[in-house]
Amino acid sequence: MSKKLAGYGGIGIVLLVLTLLICLGIGSVALPIRDIALILLHRIPWIGSHIDPTWNASFEQIIVKVRLPRILLGMLVGAALAVAGSGFQGVLRNPLADPFTLGVSSGSAVGASFLIFFGLQYSFFGGWTLPAVAFVTGMLTLWMVIALARESGKIPTNSLILSGVVMQSFLGAVVSFLSAMSNRTINEIIYWTMGSLSLRGWSYTAILLPYFLVGFAVVWSRARALNLLSLGERQAAHMGMNVDRVKLGVLLVSTLLTAAAVSVAGIIGFVGLVIPHVIRLITGPDYRLIVPLSAIGGAVFMVWADTIARSLLAPTEIPLGVVTAFVGAPFFAYLLYRNKKQRKGRWT
Repeated sequence: MSKKLAGYGGIGIVLLVLTLLICLGIGSVALPIRDIALILLHRIPWIGSHIDPTWNASFEQIIVKVRLPRILLGMLVGAALAVAGSGFQGVLRNPLADPFTLGVSSGSAVGASFLIFFGLQYSFFGGWTLPAVAFVTGMLTLWMVIALARESGKIPTNSLILSGVVMQSFLGAVVSFLSAMSNRTINEIIYWTMGSLSLRGWSYTAILLPYFLVGFAVVWSRARALNLLSLGERQAAHMGMNVDRVKLGVLLVSTLLTAAAVSVAGIIGFVGLVIPHVIRLITGPDYRLIVPLSAIGGAVFMVWADTIARSLLAPTEIPLGVVTAFVGAPFFAYLLYRNKKQRKGRWT
């Protein structure tokens, strides 16, 4: 397993670095990759002192103050959603599950929409009011879903999914109602629910980073338990695993990752569905590989999606959730078709 992880992980890191260098150069001002690499190396302690700044000074300002914080935030958001997706798919034992299955995104959207509707998005914590409230309402949504699904102290998977679908539908209706009731703020509410990384500085990256590091470490540490769960809850329990404790822990951490990502970037769908499934198709069903490689794949996918969103129709920026949906929706349809063929094959 370690050799496979090193091999796939090495390829993934190379793709991630190439993505960083190429996407930093794409924009209204095209920047050469050589200058980008030198500027980044110049910022590294002990290495930068050996590099002479021969590049245009404006290039460094564009990279450090505009593009780099946005791209790094995109990497964190994509990695967080992909890792959360792998956690949800493992716990629910459903390859079609994603971070939004339990209604967390709709819960965050309700909190954000209320603030925008009443003009309170900068009232309590300045620019952090909306992300903070969106995060809290997302976590409250998970609590309500678990409370609704719990039966005799246990959390059946089917009840959990159904509760999430009901909650997501209801909260989505609340967001639609708020959008329809206000002509003044309708564009802002809708734009937030479509996701974006524009106007996000270094502070957003600093806030999301600890959530991602902790969440990633916890989900990866439960990889063996997720492998056991894939055999079935009864089999996992016979092998000595506390099934409900593992399920609840992974659900909480995966929701924490989702709520943190949604609170700073809005709702960006399909990342947590597409990336873990692609990794599973490439590497197999071992979550010791799926979790870390999903983090890398999610980061690469999100940066390219954001680059397309900000450059395809420049100076107009496409909402990021629209770009990910254009990729994710056809892939989701393919998964449904593939699963249908597999089920048909079992009965013939």
